[in-house]
Amino acid sequence: MNRLLTLSMVLAAAAASACTIPTYEPDPVSPAQWQRRQEAIERQQAERERLCRITKDEDPRKEELCRGVEREND
Repeated sequence: MNRLLTLSMVLAAAAASACTIPTYEPDPVSPAQWQRRQEAIERQQAERERLCRITKDEDPRKEELCRGVEREND
């Protein structure tokens, strides 16, 4: 019984810690890979700015969508 309890606790701890492991993304190694990475970052930022711009002020997601985005009307 003790072994079963210990085993279940170890498995629960392992499952919980697996959720917190960050995703590893290797750095680009060629200039073309760096360029693609930079373009992807720029596209993501442009999409965030667009969503912030088109979201109405009364929308509850407005604060989350506009976090880190410089707004012109502030």
